[in-house]
Amino acid sequence: MNPLDTFRLDGRVAFVSGGGGAIGSALGEAMGAAGARLVLADIDQGHADQAADRVRAAGAECIALAADITRESEADRVVAAALDAFGRLDIVVNAVGGGAGRVLFDAQDYPRDAWDWIMELNLRSTLIATQAAARAMIRGGNGGRVINIGSVRAQLGINAGYSAYVAAKGAIASLTRQWATEWARYGITVNTVSPTFVDTPQVATLLADETFKSGLISRVPIGRIGETSDLVGPVIFFASAASSFVTGQILTVDGGLTATQ
Repeated sequence: MNPLDTFRLDGRVAFVSGGGGAIGSALGEAMGAAGARLVLADIDQGHADQAADRVRAAGAECIALAADITRESEADRVVAAALDAFGRLDIVVNAVGGGAGRVLFDAQDYPRDAWDWIMELNLRSTLIATQAAARAMIRGGNGGRVINIGSVRAQLGINAGYSAYVAAKGAIASLTRQWATEWARYGITVNTVSPTFVDTPQVATLLADETFKSGLISRVPIGRIGETSDLVGPVIFFASAASSFVTGQILTVDGGLTATQ
């Protein structure tokens, strides 16, 4: 057997939350190219449709749904749609998140409404989507893969008012280990890809500031900003049979940033 075949996803069905966003859509396209059938869920139907069109153009089956993945009923609806369309669910990728740069406050004054919003967007979305997917995987009896998109901020503080964001991402790292421990008996692996700053439309305004951009690059040993394509290889690995003996792991994708801390 060609060892590269272990990275294929033929016959697998993947649910990507935040599938219409820059990171989620890139991962959806990549998994489709690797043979998976896709369910892309996004708060914005138009973004989900555009991402699904790209997946289909590459030859993979895909459905696109508008859903607020912070709500249990919405996550259950997406999982039910996946089962109705494809008969199974094998992979969930949690790509909803972000928002930290919009609510920066000193730690001693961090307001409850901003804290709750960041927790909903980053932590609750991951919890709700994963629970819905895991229940379907356990019922299906075929094992499965849970892949979270975390952040290096789970392990690195930053002097920029990020209390809620680092708390949410730190909780995701802890849940990765807990879920991996609990669900191993069902053949479900759970891993997290933790990038540093990734160039997406969400941060375009920040990157337009050359002082900010050059300062960011100066802290990354490889000497550039992360791209959505940098997350593709790690996610394909965690989604595929190539990682069948890997679970509970946090993989930093950061150009060497955390190696310098």
